[in-house]
Amino acid sequence: MTDLTLAERLATHPRSVIVNVWAPWCAPCRRMAPIVERLAGEYDGHIDVWKVNADEQPDEVRRLRVLGIPTMVAFRGGQEVTRKVGARSEADLCLLFETALSGQAPAHRGIALSDRVLRLAAGTALVLLGLTSGPSLLLLTVGGVVLFTAIADRCPVWQAVRVRLEAWVKRRGSASLEV
Repeated sequence: MTDLTLAERLATHPRSVIVNVWAPWCAPCRRMAPIVERLAGEYDGHIDVWKVNADEQPDEVRRLRVLGIPTMVAFRGGQEVTRKVGARSEADLCLLFETALSGQAPAHRGIALSDRVLRLAAGTALVLLGLTSGPSLLLLTVGGVVLFTAIADRCPVWQAVRVRLEAWVKRRGSASLEV
């Protein structure tokens, strides 16, 4: 599939499409594959799933502006509706399929641009203060955490870790309730 072919296919395809950008060496891609295949079967006839191997089709990856894998991009009527980057839970993938089917982008759950800029400025100020005040490990740590909160919602590594952390906390919480 070439750039032109993918763009043409998306523009003229009668159904919604989810483009699954993956690689054979990507462990999260392999872990999500059975869920994606099952959902593709459930939505058969309504949504098509097209796989793009990032190693074999780098031009497609660039055209789609994919910066990390796995990435799932939902299209309806040739237009991008939403995308999910990083390892995703089954619930997140179900939401992606429902979004592709409806064509309605989900409400943005990230932080506002003004909050992002404020956090970046505050974190940078704390880090600089920590470096110039002798260095202060406390200020450097707090500054780093504040900086991270400005980008955490866009970090695919954090999204993958967050899912595992949430599952671990749920397991620990239910275990402590049983005792």
